[in-house]
Order: sequence, then C-alpha cells, then structure tokens
Amino acid sequence: MPDLVITLIGPDRPGVVESVAEPIAAHGGSWLESRMAHLAGMFAGILRVEVPAENVGALTATLGSLAQSGLRVVVEESHPELSAPAQQQLMDLDLLGTDRPGIVREISRLLAAHGVNIEELATDRTAAPMSGEMLFRARARVRVPTGADMPGLRSRLEKLASDLMVEVNLVEERQGDGQ
Repeated sequence: MPDLVITLIGPDRPGVVESVAEPIAAHGGSWLESRMAHLAGMFAGILRVEVPAENVGALTATLGSLAQSGLRVVVEESHPELSAPAQQQLMDLDLLGTDRPGIVREISRLLAAHGVNIEELATDRTAAPMSGEMLFRARARVRVPTGADMPGLRSRLEKLASDLMVEVNLVEERQGDGQ
C-alpha cells in the first residue's frame, strides 16, 4: 500500500480533523502519523496515511473537494527511498532568547552549511516573566550527518548564539520525548 503525505490548511473550526479522517477511513486508509496546530485562527496540518493503491485517486479527489469548505489539501505520494540513512545521528536543538528578526534564518543557515537537516521545528513567542519583553523559543529535531565536525558545529553555534544573544543547546535526542 502506498504512503501518502497530506498537507492541509484552512480556517480553524470544530470538525476539521474529522472532515479529513472520514474520507481516509472510507477509502480503506490508515492514519499513520501527523502534526497539526492552530495558528492565528488557521488550522494547519501534515499527516501520513497508508491507502490501498486502487483508492489513491478517489481519496485524492475527495480530499480536494474539501476546498469548498475552505480547507486546502495537497496530497503527495511519499518516497521512502529518500529517507535519511539510519547511521545519521538525531539530536535536539533548543533555543531561547530575546525575540528579533532573523533568528530562524541564521540558525538554519548555519545548520545547512554543516549538512544538518531540520526534521521538526516548533517555535513560539512568549512574554518574559519579569520584564515582559518578548522571548523567542525554538525546539528542533535535527539529523546530523555521519562524520560531521561536531566540535566545529558546536563552536559555530556558540558564536552565533552569542551574536544573536540567545541560548542554544544541541544534545543527543532524548528518548521517549514524543517530539
């Protein structure tokens, strides 16, 4: 059975997830994994489903019809052969500091320059408890290539963190974290 990766975005309202889950189940699909969130009044999600090959076209058409209710859906067949090799190391990157433009750009640029792939990224802004100034927080799950210059990567991250006035920690992935 093929795996499909489905992305969706639209106005948040009760029943959005059910409107996607129903046709998946009706076409013999199995919901494998997902990440979904409410952001600024919008609902955004990405999910992976397994569907019998003969039902892929019909499911894609049914999901496309959800545009009538304001939900934009994109369906792509996954390519497991493009998955990262198992010997690459998964790590967690945590960042916290005063919010300013360009933090994500600078950190992602440095990681890409070292061949590090960002697999998951969650960010938010919150008011600091005492001062009320805006803090930016990022948590990322990254895949570091085998043979990467870890001391060099850590050194460059520390320098960039100092330049950006943020704290950055790169540690081996925590087991059972659920990220």
